[in-house]
Amino acid sequence: MRIHPGPLLRRAMVGCCALAALWGPGAPATAAPPAPSPEAERLAFGERYRALRHGGIVRAANSSITCRTTVPVARATAPGRAAPSCADARAGRTGAVNDEFDMFYIDVDQDPNTYNSSRGEVRLPPGARVTYARLYWGGNLRVGEQKPPKDNGRVLIAEPGGAYKELLADSVVGHRVARGADAFQASADVTELVRSSGSGLYTVAQVNVAMGRSAAGAWGGWTLMVAYENPAEPLRHLVMADGFDALTTGGEQLIRLRGTAFPKGARGTVGLVAYNGDRGRTGDSLTVSTGDGAATALADAANPHDDVLNSTISQPGAVVAGRTPAYANTLGYDSDVLELGDEIRHGGDQLAFRLVSQRDAAWVGAFFVAVDAKP
Repeated sequence: MRIHPGPLLRRAMVGCCALAALWGPGAPATAAPPAPSPEAERLAFGERYRALRHGGIVRAANSSITCRTTVPVARATAPGRAAPSCADARAGRTGAVNDEFDMFYIDVDQDPNTYNSSRGEVRLPPGARVTYARLYWGGNLRVGEQKPPKDNGRVLIAEPGGAYKELLADSVVGHRVARGADAFQASADVTELVRSSGSGLYTVAQVNVAMGRSAAGAWGGWTLMVAYENPAEPLRHLVMADGFDALTTGGEQLIRLRGTAFPKGARGTVGLVAYNGDRGRTGDSLTVSTGDGAATALADAANPHDDVLNSTISQPGAVVAGRTPAYANTLGYDSDVLELGDEIRHGGDQLAFRLVSQRDAAWVGAFFVAVDAKP
């Protein structure tokens, strides 16, 4: 069995030096501020990690910003529609979207040195050993305020029961101004931290997002993807892929995973990270095809087939990993895990995923796939 980083972002990486993560507890890890990470407006999607092994992929995630107050009724989105309450929006009782609110930072850590922080749970099965872990974070820098991009490639992360450690992006940061937003995504390898710390609530702080209100809306969050091996589980293809681009009106992102042959009756999961999807604004979908037959739209109880970018952090199954806070509507951040079952039941030798947005001005950042390799 081989595990290796994919040939990711070669074009964007030419002439750029990657930044390493700095693991200094508590205080800043360097005396001088770190140099800004190299950036590119568009990053082509490519494989970050691939393995064929007994095991799977889990993820922890949360948003970094939420609503604070309701806008006046006169500024409601649709004519004649009363402005929704923040409490109803957070609870998912309305189809509210982020541009209807004054947005403010989530901050759960009781630490005066951080202005945003949230928690998400990594839940590994018994007997699992972490083989690769990567943290993705991103958001909108221009809302009621303008955040400088120099901090795009830096966050703080704390393992369960641990202190903050500064983490720097280790590859090119996607950063693009479009459709009234100033959007970015960064990422870094955190394998050693997660391997040594295991399951539990991870805290991520200081994601570089702007607060306030604008037509583009405030949004941002983070996702921690964790691949593991476990002899008790089926042999699976495990793939993580990432990039960065805007899904403008009628736009799409195609991710084709070759060399992932799977048998009839195979099952699996697919994970998606995207930004600024609006709940109730239909016209966005995630489809899968196997090279045999038509593409099929993926959906579940949390993600309608025509509104998959609907500001949710969701996963299949009765037992869902925890997070703090656990808002049903994240107001612009999607980190979803959907099942692959009937859609791939005939088997195949490749998987292709197409994410389409007909109305939302959304950004797509990362995928993962775990699919059975043997009956």
